[in-house]
Amino acid sequence: MNIIKKVFPIFIKDFIKNIIFKINQNKNIYYCPVCNKKINGFNKIDEAYFKEWDKNQFIHSIFCFETLNFLFYSCKKCGASDRDRLSALFLKEKLLKNGNKKYKIIDFAPSAVSELIKNSKEVEYVSADLNAKNVDINIDIQEMSALNENHFDAFICSHVLEHVLNDVKALSELYRILKYGGWGILMVPISLNLNNDYENNNNISESERWKHFGQNDHLRLYSKRGFLEKVKNAGFSLKQLDVDYFGKDIFTKSGINNRSVLYIVEKNVG
Repeated sequence: MNIIKKVFPIFIKDFIKNIIFKINQNKNIYYCPVCNKKINGFNKIDEAYFKEWDKNQFIHSIFCFETLNFLFYSCKKCGASDRDRLSALFLKEKLLKNGNKKYKIIDFAPSAVSELIKNSKEVEYVSADLNAKNVDINIDIQEMSALNENHFDAFICSHVLEHVLNDVKALSELYRILKYGGWGILMVPISLNLNNDYENNNNISESERWKHFGQNDHLRLYSKRGFLEKVKNAGFSLKQLDVDYFGKDIFTKSGINNRSVLYIVEKNVG
């Protein structure tokens, strides 16, 4: 009887410890590849978007966006969006495998993933934007004559082209400044239920842009076919890195929708 009295409290104590350990483990089942933090979940997309989509009667389905996880949109620690986290998965792999090579990278409209790149010893980093003050250069992506051709080893251009009047010219400029053998991350909002790019470059109101393109400063919504054609017509070869490339488990832990695709463009030699 005395043995039972001694052993039973120890058993209960260990049992409770085990439960607490498992609860704490389950609290941090997700991971952000941008800030390298384990987290207990991601923030939903700001409800202000849903209010604007509802108010202006957005005509496209949000469930058909290729790379958008609106339920697991941003990291609770660093604010990185799902497309930032997708880019980070590739960049970590790419930069770790580069050996002694140092990449000269230009980053257009820097986002949360920019911190990961510019603090890397493998990168000579240049940030660029049309109007922002906290960047290295202010430049219009449609006309970059101030930058030499074949100058950069890589670029990051994520959700920029939908903001500019002439995305074809912008793609041509991206191709021109990239070195032969260079690569770039190129992302745009793609609706999978569109057969062709949906755009209107006329002077339409902010409300109409919310209605047709999903955001007040967007000029178009891309179809997958339209985007691929424009990229290839600019001279780039293209790789589509999806859940089969990164792995379903990685996508789940990183809060990335299984529909998501990372587009890597390359300027081939010769």
